[in-house]
Amino acid sequence: MSDQEQHHIFAGIDTHADTHHVAIITGYGKRVADQEFVATSSGHRTIVDFITSHGVPGGVGIEGTGTYGAALTKALRRAGIPVTEVNRPNRQQRRNQGKSDPLDAYQAAQSVLAGTSTAVPKAKDGPVECLRVLRAGRASAIKSRTATINQIRDLLVSAEDVVRAKYRGMPTLPMIAMMARSRPTGHTADPEYITSRVLRTLAQRYQYLTVEIEEASTSLQKILDLYAPLLCDLPGVGTDVASQLLVTMGDNKERINNEAQFAALAGVAPVPASSGKSTRHRLSRGGDRQANSALHHVVLVRMGSDARTKDYVDKRTAEGKSKREIMRCLKRYVAREVYRQITHPVPAPMITDLRLQRRELGITLQQVAEHLHQWPSYLSRLERGRTRNDLLAVRYRSWLNDQASAERRSSDRL
Repeated sequence: MSDQEQHHIFAGIDTHADTHHVAIITGYGKRVADQEFVATSSGHRTIVDFITSHGVPGGVGIEGTGTYGAALTKALRRAGIPVTEVNRPNRQQRRNQGKSDPLDAYQAAQSVLAGTSTAVPKAKDGPVECLRVLRAGRASAIKSRTATINQIRDLLVSAEDVVRAKYRGMPTLPMIAMMARSRPTGHTADPEYITSRVLRTLAQRYQYLTVEIEEASTSLQKILDLYAPLLCDLPGVGTDVASQLLVTMGDNKERINNEAQFAALAGVAPVPASSGKSTRHRLSRGGDRQANSALHHVVLVRMGSDARTKDYVDKRTAEGKSKREIMRCLKRYVAREVYRQITHPVPAPMITDLRLQRRELGITLQQVAEHLHQWPSYLSRLERGRTRNDLLAVRYRSWLNDQASAERRSSDRL
């Protein structure tokens, strides 16, 4: 092999739990070598040496950078080798060419050389990775807690009437607390005793899982306060939504160049669905479905409480758009807003001065509500920061300023 051919090489790696298969090609697509390595720290160092010994790597394509190839991806990055995430070969290629570890590795290398794989893997080395791990544990705890309360209710349905009578009509939390405090006694062959003992065990499990969920939620909020404190300032974005959207983006924000790429990653990029005389777009069915679900939640919250969103829904409905099409447009807008807030955070407008200014003018909430055509309770939540409505806050502040100006003019005349 000439020195010119050695200068540019590309590698592909098919990752597994115990072994990784590495294949190398030249910049012209010529196969050079392939070899299998153990999936350990020493094996990762050997892979780096194997790749660099054949030339200057122009790129390495890895299958499963977030699973079996996560540790290898970090090792290659530390060595200064660019890494690209590649998808597994499609079924048609496998049907025509066969399936083996060397073939998959060569196809990964060829996809990097051809430029068909350009996705930058997540770094998994910062606070966002902590959010991902916490969310995984929290989701498991929530699922287990739901299964626990369902088991409790199922047991109560078929339990002895003496047991059922103790908890009949009680709300969930008082019932759980009462079960956990109970001290049943009896014989192991007595169904009433065994049922009561199992109910106590399940109730204690429910309480333990609740504490675990609350601790995970607190940790999530602490990380968000340090890493992205302004993301939750967006209407409809809470701890759960914010953490999921950050996990979707990853620790290395630079891997997503613009908001259009983020929208495609979250599965909210519009997909053409025109036919004949109809010209329309539909919801994307690709991307991260967890991020799509988070954006869907934000849209639902805004459709019920955000004035701008309500006005937009009314406008598009009058134009003949269906609810599904309107939500598609809203999810795309929310994705744009979230991306900008992550990359260039903007704090929410200050509203703490509204209540103070109103009280200084001696104006009641009822008077403000009558002028702005809003419920006093809603204005109270707005003043206390319990709800967000930027347009209403601007109108509220403008009206208070007008009242203050009118009061000053009246004082000057006197």
